[in-house]
Amino acid sequence: MVDRSAGGGEVTIRVDGRQVRVPAGAMLASALCNDRATQAMRRSVTGQPRGPLCGMGICFECRATVDGRPQVRTCTLVCREGMEVRLDG
Repeated sequence: MVDRSAGGGEVTIRVDGRQVRVPAGAMLASALCNDRATQAMRRSVTGQPRGPLCGMGICFECRATVDGRPQVRTCTLVCREGMEVRLDG
């Protein structure tokens, strides 16, 4: 999903040290799912890959560390220029 009110174009975020160009206004979970290099947002305690399930912040499956803040629900966050994302997957 993309928030069209944020204007057009793209922004650059960093995912586990890699630069990734994403549409301006895209929700972070959606941008991560579209990034072919991202295999899983995190892993369960048994090693299973996890990713967004509900898309509205209820299930907590899309958690990542964003700008140093752990356990951020990426489905509730709009991408912005320079955002630093660390995946636990």
